[in-house]
Amino acid sequence: MGIQLKEEQELLRSSTQRFLRDQYDFEQRLKIVATDEGWSRQHWSAFAELGLCAAPFLESSGGLGGGSLATMIIMQEFGRNLVVEPYLETVVLAGGLIEEVGSPEQRQEFLPKIMDGHTVWTLAWAEDLSCYDFNNVTTTARRQGANFVLSGTKAAVIGAPWADKLIISARTSGGQRDRAGVSLFVIDRHSANLDLQGCKTIDDRRAAELTLRDVQIPANQMLGNEGEGAGALDACRDRAIAALCAEAVGVMSKLNASTLEYSRTRKQVGVSLEAFQVLQHRMVDMFSAVEEAISLTQHLNLSLVAKDPHGSKLASVAKTKVGNAAKFIAEQAVQVRGGIGMSDELDIGHYLKRISSINIQFGYLPFT
Repeated sequence: MGIQLKEEQELLRSSTQRFLRDQYDFEQRLKIVATDEGWSRQHWSAFAELGLCAAPFLESSGGLGGGSLATMIIMQEFGRNLVVEPYLETVVLAGGLIEEVGSPEQRQEFLPKIMDGHTVWTLAWAEDLSCYDFNNVTTTARRQGANFVLSGTKAAVIGAPWADKLIISARTSGGQRDRAGVSLFVIDRHSANLDLQGCKTIDDRRAAELTLRDVQIPANQMLGNEGEGAGALDACRDRAIAALCAEAVGVMSKLNASTLEYSRTRKQVGVSLEAFQVLQHRMVDMFSAVEEAISLTQHLNLSLVAKDPHGSKLASVAKTKVGNAAKFIAEQAVQVRGGIGMSDELDIGHYLKRISSINIQFGYLPFT
């Protein structure tokens, strides 16, 4: 299947492509990830000025009304260029949750600052033994007068070292694995008794382990209804998977095109690689894998637009199928180039590492 993009969607794609082509090539990215911060505030501001941070949000929220299809377009182009800035974490995860379950006051307070690029957010839900289960929460939040007091730990929080605000899941009632009783809270990253241990991920991003020791926040910083956070996170995961699949498609498209070009220019015993039949067959397999991934990603995003009741099942299928396709293409791209494919000087190995990270976000897919 193929989506016929509307004029405004084509404009979004072309403007994103043009900016990234001119301002975010591989050499520029290497400089960005080598800085102390590991990301570019200048580029983040430019994304906001282009309307990328506002594109998915409803017009009633002050956004451009592009929804999941706008996210798909943007994330695909970000995948082609290995963009490290926390678009998924800020716009898709945090922004999506705020728009979906936040109070009118919270939407009015938080969303404009996300859309204009003034604040960076992330979502902290995973714990050491949670095994991708939103219900498995040991972090606690207890009432104390007009406040909640949070204690616990969160693991592998992508983008936390960059974030101004965090959305944290904590248990307000029930047992460790109960479906009910998980609530969401907005916390300032510089809150007292919130400790952050940062680290660099294999795909050149930044993450952190969070420790909360009786962190006090006002009760009005709860996001959504008390005890209903797991359901909100389920819907958030579907949107995140759709965005990650789109990013993976961008990575695959780039790897496929560059590998095809390499096979045309690289010669072995005086003959270009594309002349070898075994490599021709491999290129056909890679092309087919990309096309199948594009079709499935578009189908998933259309189902989110239509609010398909079976969207979560489709998201699970897409995560596995697109992830397998991306894994196959990344491995083939490296193999065609030999050992040099994994050197830091070439972009191929960096694409492979990004795919390996995508495949373990919101559900583990072995990468062997």
